[in-house]
Amino acid sequence: MGLLRKLSQRGLVYQMTAEEKLSKLLDGPSLSFYIGFDPTAGSLHLGHLVPIMIARHLQIGGHRPILLVGGATALVGDPSERSLERTFESKETVSNWAESIGKQLKHFLEFNDNDQGAVLLDNYEWLSKLNHIDFLRDIGRHFSVNRMLSAESVKLRLESGISFLEFGYSLLQAYDYLHLYRNFGCVLQVGGSDQWGNIVSGIDLIRRVEQKEVWGFTCPLITTATGEKMSKTQAGGAIWLDPELTSPYEYYQFWINVNDKDAIYFLRLYTFVPGDEIDELALLTGADIRNVKEKLAFEATVLAHGREEALKAEKASRSLFAGQGNQEDEPTLEIPKTRLNNGISCLDLFVETGLCPSRSEVRRMAKQGGLYIDNNRIEDPLENLDPQSTARSILLRAGKKRYYRVNFT
Repeated sequence: MGLLRKLSQRGLVYQMTAEEKLSKLLDGPSLSFYIGFDPTAGSLHLGHLVPIMIARHLQIGGHRPILLVGGATALVGDPSERSLERTFESKETVSNWAESIGKQLKHFLEFNDNDQGAVLLDNYEWLSKLNHIDFLRDIGRHFSVNRMLSAESVKLRLESGISFLEFGYSLLQAYDYLHLYRNFGCVLQVGGSDQWGNIVSGIDLIRRVEQKEVWGFTCPLITTATGEKMSKTQAGGAIWLDPELTSPYEYYQFWINVNDKDAIYFLRLYTFVPGDEIDELALLTGADIRNVKEKLAFEATVLAHGREEALKAEKASRSLFAGQGNQEDEPTLEIPKTRLNNGISCLDLFVETGLCPSRSEVRRMAKQGGLYIDNNRIEDPLENLDPQSTARSILLRAGKKRYYRVNFT
């Protein structure tokens, strides 16, 4: 099966340039391609994972990934999919985020000295050195303002307003492609569907400046069966790839609790389980769909956090939900008994464990009857626990499936 067709069958392709040529290109000798990530936070999340999956598939197929961290473009701000201008961050903050994201990317791909070894770059290295006048004369003259105004990312912002800074973002991303073509022989850019206009701008710039043909394709915006964006599906916000922000157990639980209708779809997108095996799993119905979700949760957690952490998360999940496994595997918060004696509320516990992202969320869920301690519904989250009647170990539950154990030591 051709590589492009394989990616399409797994739901990883949305738009592309010159499909027939691109298909032949991907089935040919090793080529260099790039995907870019602007460091707008200290970690990547599930919204970024799809292009990373594509990069891994392409690398397995014999091609070389160039992973570009936008240390410079993040200082400008991409207007795509934005109703308002991004908050300005300091250069130091963006630099720290870029370094953190670079380390995360190295977890997903192979970095070695052969033709398929991934390369990690930061566009601050070359964009920060550009001469403004030379850039406008050599690059800016190839861009039509009329065409830039017709870009979807710009049209959506014309009413609310778009700054000259953001308006020039597409020139910088296009220049990135030109730079990577000249210095690394890069002939393919991959990105999210919101990057289509920027990708096409880079392709057009290389055609005008170098008289060469290069290619691009995008992956779809991933949504759940309920229409929510993948990066925003949990009450607490994004599902981060950083284990300090979303623990391996929480990551596993996210996947085990996806909608039944999404399980097969996500298995194709977010794992490397062979297609024929997924086809067999797709035949399962009823309670057996739990097997699909366990496969999804385990394989996705292995990919993001390693096999050892995935096994721990699996054991913890079975301990809580199926009466199997060891209680030691459960996510646990240790709190000094002195705090219990001095007064600690249910609200404090649910925020500190991360089961609820804020104090207002604790109040909301309690009002809806969604918070429990040892299967006892919490009526007043502001009430302190009774030091005399509270057990040394208690189990907190938010909703139907999110648990956390608290031990008073």
